[in-house]
Amino acid sequence: MHTTHVRRVGLRHRRIASGSRFARGKVVQRDALPSFLEAVLLPGDRVCIEGDNQKQADLLAAALAGLDPTRIHDLHMIQSGIVLPEHLDVFATGIARRLDFSYSGPQSARIARMLSDRQIELGAVHTYLELFARYFIDLTPDVALVTAVSADPEGNLYTGPNTEETPLIIEATCFKEGLVVAQVGEVLQRLPRVDVPADQVHFVVDAKRPFYVEPLFTRDPAAITETQILMAMLAIKGIYEPYGVRRLNHGIGFNTAAIELLLPTYGEKLGLKGQICTHWALNPHPTLIPAIEAGWIEQVHCFGSEVGMESYIAARPDIFFIGPDGSLRSNRAYCQIAGLYACDLFIGSTLQIDLAGNSSTITAKRMAGFGGAPNMGSDPRGRRHPSGAWLKAGAEADPESPAKLRRGRKLVVQIGETFGDGNVPTFVERLEALELAGTLGLDLAPVMIYGDDVTHIITEEGIANLLLCRNALEREQAIRGIAGYTEVGRGRDAETVHRLRNRGVIRRPEDLGIDPLDADRRLLAARSIKDLMLASGGLYEPPVRFRNW
Repeated sequence: MHTTHVRRVGLRHRRIASGSRFARGKVVQRDALPSFLEAVLLPGDRVCIEGDNQKQADLLAAALAGLDPTRIHDLHMIQSGIVLPEHLDVFATGIARRLDFSYSGPQSARIARMLSDRQIELGAVHTYLELFARYFIDLTPDVALVTAVSADPEGNLYTGPNTEETPLIIEATCFKEGLVVAQVGEVLQRLPRVDVPADQVHFVVDAKRPFYVEPLFTRDPAAITETQILMAMLAIKGIYEPYGVRRLNHGIGFNTAAIELLLPTYGEKLGLKGQICTHWALNPHPTLIPAIEAGWIEQVHCFGSEVGMESYIAARPDIFFIGPDGSLRSNRAYCQIAGLYACDLFIGSTLQIDLAGNSSTITAKRMAGFGGAPNMGSDPRGRRHPSGAWLKAGAEADPESPAKLRRGRKLVVQIGETFGDGNVPTFVERLEALELAGTLGLDLAPVMIYGDDVTHIITEEGIANLLLCRNALEREQAIRGIAGYTEVGRGRDAETVHRLRNRGVIRRPEDLGIDPLDADRRLLAARSIKDLMLASGGLYEPPVRFRNW
């Protein structure tokens, strides 16, 4: 047997023996957690903690951050989400040294400062599926710190609606001689269902409370603006309808929430029910409730759940994937695969877009990471099954090739106002991600979606169809043509933009028969969180911070 394998097997046995001193069977009580972690961890370990973009092993994160850095130090943290302050506290104290991650929305400003101050040694910023893949190749965890709803005394886990990436992390760790520790809300004699078998779990920490879940996908319709409604109308009339988009993914934000809330109103007026937006790879957005209740949606597979949506989901097994216990079965890795290969369109927002269409959510002072957008927003060259939307996009991009040999194209749409928060322009000559790469000495600038994957850009000025551009100059002028009064927009060549509009590369609202004055909040199928609750028949239970009644 290979020496490395023997060493790892022996090391796991020693970790289990050391940890068992603080456990009764497999169960560790929370007051023993710091001593337990110091017993099972070693300096330099590769540790994967959840750290998802929604659910958090918050008790384990706090305990890890409180360890003695003279005993546990130089850990290599690999985690999809940097969400809690404790996720970065471990670097400030020297408990951890190196980081590979995907998303850091709530901690984006702090992580940028810590990287600049050289408090963190950055491996890479990944898309989710990319990071998950590396768990099985060259970033296999030595120790996994995961979380679940409950466990039984044998160590079987029930992950509940927010399964997310727990099974994947456990499999990568357990089957390569690593140690798996699960934080659970309670220990039960009998679980509602078994999501992870006990032989893959070495210890269970009884937190005696639920894990923290970020309501990441909740958007209050009251905050949706008329400009966002106009862009939603452009998306439906200018992209969803002509391509016949039925299988899709929406990114997070008010722009996509507006599209969801226009389906039962504006979409109905256009006669598009049953023709668009029927099958989704999507978290259970509360703003999708009116479309579901109006019969627009046939099926939704979810990356994770959403706070307050549990009862509504359980009541709609015709739409969602439901376990025998009646709760949602989510899986981030499976849904990422579905979004990559089975969806014809991705639409999402960004912070910056350059003249080639490259987009990034990373600026000189904010390292937000990518999450799933680079995966969802990429054209999978391994795809072989056709669809109308995919073939039409391919024909627009490559009209000369023989139809039987022409690859289709996934529709990748960036949507946003020409000026973002704080009146900061969305369109730039040069991405700030390049500046950050120079500051940190990165080999590769952290670009979220590369321009050659982007097929359309929507602003309040109209739609730029980049598939129809035949060279780099046309592409640049198409982008300038919908960049409004930003410096990029003011640098347009009026004659070229006019020519592109005549060819349909640029389409203004009036070209699509849309009157901007019709972009009224009365078009929204729900205009408040309370409206969403009522549309659900009272089953949606919004988080307290979103309630105003």
